[in-house]
Amino acid sequence: MRAARFHEYGVVDNLVIEQAPDPRPGPGEIRIRVAAASVNPIDWKLRSGALHQFLPVELPAVPGRDAVGVVDEVGAGVTGVSVGDRVFGLGGVTGATAELVVLSAWAPAPAEWSDEQAAAAGLASVTAMGGLNALGPLAGRTLLVEGAAGGVGSAAVEIAVAQGATVIGTASERNHEFLTSLGATPTTYGPGLAQRLAAPAPHGIDIVLDTAASGSLDDLVAIAGDPTRVATVADHARGERLGTHVVNAENDSALLSAAAELGRQGRYTPRIEQSYPMEKIADAHAHAERGRTRGKIVISVLI
Repeated sequence: MRAARFHEYGVVDNLVIEQAPDPRPGPGEIRIRVAAASVNPIDWKLRSGALHQFLPVELPAVPGRDAVGVVDEVGAGVTGVSVGDRVFGLGGVTGATAELVVLSAWAPAPAEWSDEQAAAAGLASVTAMGGLNALGPLAGRTLLVEGAAGGVGSAAVEIAVAQGATVIGTASERNHEFLTSLGATPTTYGPGLAQRLAAPAPHGIDIVLDTAASGSLDDLVAIAGDPTRVATVADHARGERLGTHVVNAENDSALLSAAAELGRQGRYTPRIEQSYPMEKIADAHAHAERGRTRGKIVISVLI
């Protein structure tokens, strides 16, 4: 198969397109022929070597954790999915930016989503839903999402709105119209946030989801009034110190199915900032490393 790979840690130019061995699904896994994959922060952090001490990968490695495509092989013990089904989902921490990838969690991709949108939904939706679920029921509560314009943040906004929350999202001013389109009330992040929340949340903030790891978690706990009313999916060390909910993304088919159902209802649409062909994966990683991404960056694998 053709795949994007890096043979050593470092700069984006280490990414090359070349032939790689075809992966095979094990028990409880499926293999898909990839239409599109997404670029997540963990992808470029792994490639750069920033996570080498904590999460080493076997080189050469194929970046990417989530993808969409058509099932072409089913592992032992797998039921409810057949060759030819269009699914989106998650594999290991690497492997997705290739013509073939093995998934351990998946769900049928809604017809309402393009391949690019379905590729963007995997990691973002399970991360967002995991963080939201840690905060308990959302209906009738006022939720603050820190970093609301990014891939996880924008997913969290739409999913929380769909579940009946009043959502306030922090983002730079250039993304305020975007947040409004998702159903959130926008405000800027940074010093003075508590004062800026007085108008949109006169009765206070009930719960907070941090998706940004911007160093603001102490302030977010103060705004919520209790660390158990705050969840972080990004600032794990500080969250553990403060006693907030600390949520790791999990390969959870049930969460993917819930996100897909919202997609079929038109209540959750993954947002794409830019799509790149696989041959331009170095440009996609460079784009992601600059930060401030609105929604997701995706890679089209099958043209």
